[in-house]
Amino acid sequence: MQTQNTAVSLSPAKGVIPHSVGCLNAYSAAISRFDLLEPAREQQLARRWQEGRDRRATDELITSHLRLAAKVARGYKGYGLPVADLIAEANLGLVIAASRFQPGRGARFSSYALWWMKATIHEYILRSWSLVKIGTTAAQKKLFFRLRGEMRKLAGEAAVLTPEIAQAIADRLEVTARDVVEMDGRLAGDLSLSIRSGDNDRPTEWEAMLVDDAPDAEEIVAEHDQTMRRSKALRAALGVLTERERRVFEARRLAEQPLTLDHLGRELCISSERVRQIEALAYAKVRRATISALQDLRRAAADLNT
Repeated sequence: MQTQNTAVSLSPAKGVIPHSVGCLNAYSAAISRFDLLEPAREQQLARRWQEGRDRRATDELITSHLRLAAKVARGYKGYGLPVADLIAEANLGLVIAASRFQPGRGARFSSYALWWMKATIHEYILRSWSLVKIGTTAAQKKLFFRLRGEMRKLAGEAAVLTPEIAQAIADRLEVTARDVVEMDGRLAGDLSLSIRSGDNDRPTEWEAMLVDDAPDAEEIVAEHDQTMRRSKALRAALGVLTERERRVFEARRLAEQPLTLDHLGRELCISSERVRQIEALAYAKVRRATISALQDLRRAAADLNT
């Protein structure tokens, strides 16, 4: 719902809703002095705005319905949000309605404005309810605002969402049972990471338990450096092998699918036992050369750091 480009707006005195209880009472008393309008007067004011952009006409149309906006807003107190903010959102819907009302269609302005008041309040509640965006479709919005009421109808005030109740609500609201279960969880609100969990003697905050077991950047870099050093040392060590020793070592130790002794024996025209001996000799040479190369690389790295 786009609300940024509304053509009219409340004046500061009418649009600012104080947050203290005393100020809210004073606001309620202030808006009660505005008279309700007869249908003919509503039509006249709406035409004055539509035809001549008469701001005084829209001011009168809006102020005469501020009591209705406040009443609608208070109906949403159960969501735990500041009443003043709810009233402000209802007033915003009232302003939008005044700017878009079509007087020639025969509807009362209050009926038209009521839809906009509820729409802006619903958007505000959905924005404020959770860090995770919810109510992105019409079906989800309907489910969000009607789920608790449907549960009370089916199971009373102490309703618990059982699979049977979830399916019944899904059938009524034309959604899936999975949607009902997920929305029930979201209606519980976000879990604060500062909440303490565990025994009473040594409680632990949830944030402290959210440990990422994945290696951090420093560990990844260190492991990469170590792998590179080993690869470099191995390449240097392979240089000490004869051509036949290297062929056997790579085929037996470095290949993803090592060749059998018999296969290499046939390839090199020697016995499988001789291949095993060459493999053992080559492994010993590579091991000694790799250790020596790694020591040289570590000394070189230490010299660079100093």
